[in-house]
Parts: sequence; C-alpha cells; structure tokens
Amino acid sequence: MQLKPLFDKVVLKQEIQEETTKSGIILPGEAKEKPQQAEVVAVGPGGVVDGKEVKMQVKVGDKVIYSKYAGTEIKIEDVPYVIVKQSDILAIME
Repeated sequence: MQLKPLFDKVVLKQEIQEETTKSGIILPGEAKEKPQQAEVVAVGPGGVVDGKEVKMQVKVGDKVIYSKYAGTEIKIEDVPYVIVKQSDILAIME
C-alpha cells in the first residue's frame, strides 16, 4: 500500500525506539516516550492552504524532528507512520 498525502501533509516513518537504555536498563511500555525523529516517506503537493500559498520544504528521504503531539498515527503492516502538517516539522537533520 502506498500513502499519497494531500495538500501540505507529510507522511513520516517513525523510528523504532530502543527497548533498553544505553546503560542496559529495560524500559516498560508506559515509560517509553513517543519518538520525535522520523524519515519522510511521502510529501503532499503543497498549494493553497487556508488562503496561503504553501511550498513544500521537505522531500522524501529527509530525516526530521517533529512536534511531540503532532499528527495522526497509523500502522500499516505493523510499521508505525504519522501524518503531519508540514508546519509541525521543526527541523531537518543533516
């Protein structure tokens, strides 16, 4: 299945968070934080959103950091994705 976002939306593939800390401590499910780093897997066409011209700044393959509580989380074939507005992306990691 291929996701094709609309308008200024971006599909991000969330990075799998490690189950243990670097020091070897195993984290229970409720102690884990939602990851804020992801890879861009699909980008909408941009265009006019809420009366403003939106030019897409990210591209497929970019590693990004996005807002903690942004977007809609989905799972396709047990792979976690999140669909966010481009404005919810805080930075591109280089």
